[in-house]
Amino acid sequence: MTTRSATSPRTPTRRVAGLLAGLALGVAVLAGCSSEGADTDCGLDACTVTFDRGVDAKANILGVEAKLIGAQGDQVTVEVAGEQLSLTVGQQATEVGGFAVTLDSVTDQQVKIRVARNTSS
Repeated sequence: MTTRSATSPRTPTRRVAGLLAGLALGVAVLAGCSSEGADTDCGLDACTVTFDRGVDAKANILGVEAKLIGAQGDQVTVEVAGEQLSLTVGQQATEVGGFAVTLDSVTDQQVKIRVARNTSS
């Protein structure tokens, strides 16, 4: 005769806690972004970066660094993947290092750009 010890199934609370911890870790890994003087909103293939003006603002997104260099009127200079770009609101995306970069908006306090993986290459 074999004697087996009974193991109690995981309680629903423990299962939910484990699931939430796993989801939080997964989201952090997928987003893979960090910033100083900027807010980021990232998905799998694109990020929106909102830079604060007047500070040394930069963000690490999608494996590259994006920095706000300067802004004047509706024209902004940013550095993405080591290359400086001059962008204007409404301009078509500028391609750099496998990414398409667009300027979404410029205010006195913030600059918002979108960086997306270039899927056409």
